[in-house]
Amino acid sequence: MKIKPIILGLVLMLSHTGYTLADQTPIKPFVSGSYQQILAANAGKPLMLAIWSVDCPSCLKDMAVINQLHDKHPALKIVMLAADEAEAMPEIQRIVDTHKLGNLENWAFSGDNPEKLRYEIDPAWYGELPRTYFFDAAHQREAKSGAMTLEEFEAKLGKLKI
Repeated sequence: MKIKPIILGLVLMLSHTGYTLADQTPIKPFVSGSYQQILAANAGKPLMLAIWSVDCPSCLKDMAVINQLHDKHPALKIVMLAADEAEAMPEIQRIVDTHKLGNLENWAFSGDNPEKLRYEIDPAWYGELPRTYFFDAAHQREAKSGAMTLEEFEAKLGKLKI
């Protein structure tokens, strides 16, 4: 059986990065009701929801920090949510792969009403990015807009009693 050169090239590229297809979880479509689904699936557990966009330089800075955070706190549930249009999916996937965040739970806005999706997450949020929500085990949440340092993330996580 012959392996197509493109597939072989992809496998070789991934093997040199230490990243495998087994590490990759699919990016799920974030639609009306998805926010409640995420909360229900993580009931009784601390959670961090990081909302970002391909067009947001501060978001991309946060990606490297989130990767470090995940390495330091592998038990912490981190959910990534790209607040981009469906046409950005290839770029979303590339960024997730580049920052080695494919093993986290990843979602991307889907549908034609991003304002409604933002409102479902937080009626007081007007779309500024990056936007990070920290949930304790009872799902009391604290929101932070803007890029954060590792120390700032750690301080917020300290309040969650991870």
